[in-house]
Amino acid sequence: MLDYEKNFTEKLIAGIDEAGRGPLAGPVVCACVIMPLEKEKVIDGINDSKQLSEKKREFLYDKIIQNAISYSIVEIDEKVIDEINIYNATKLGMKKALEKLSVTPERILIDAMKIDTQLPQNNIIKGDTLSYNIAAASILAKVYRDRLMKKYDEIYPQYGFAQHKGYGTKMHYEALRQYGKSKIHRETFLKNMKDDLRA
Repeated sequence: MLDYEKNFTEKLIAGIDEAGRGPLAGPVVCACVIMPLEKEKVIDGINDSKQLSEKKREFLYDKIIQNAISYSIVEIDEKVIDEINIYNATKLGMKKALEKLSVTPERILIDAMKIDTQLPQNNIIKGDTLSYNIAAASILAKVYRDRLMKKYDEIYPQYGFAQHKGYGTKMHYEALRQYGKSKIHRETFLKNMKDDLRA
């Protein structure tokens, strides 16, 4: 996973990634992290969060936070997503996450997106499978968002957020037809369901 970082002379490289672009409910979560790149400090097992079990992600989340030079996690809620669209909301979250770092990186690696910054940046397709720092950011974003959706499940138990994390599963669509939308649903993601939703 460090092969991509080895292309650069800089030592302070930040990885940025998101979780939650696709769900019908909840925020998009963006994480930015600068990991130490010395061989003895590399955390074994860091990979694209989607390729890891929940238990492994939880374990790595704590290790990343303990070992990171600097990290930040930002939520962009459903109201902003509806207002500026999910693409722009994701870019906004990534930029805010970068700005929240306590250490300024020398270079940024981003999973398939470009953000407005003066810092050198590389936008990598499938970056969470190629870059150590992006993979670490993907784990932070995913675990943080999953934990958040479990909390929302306690507030809105009828939707099953703990199971599907807000994604458009059969169970979720059936709950929407039965109960209508909640305060955390994305209006713009439910346009095709307008006639099916209870008032």
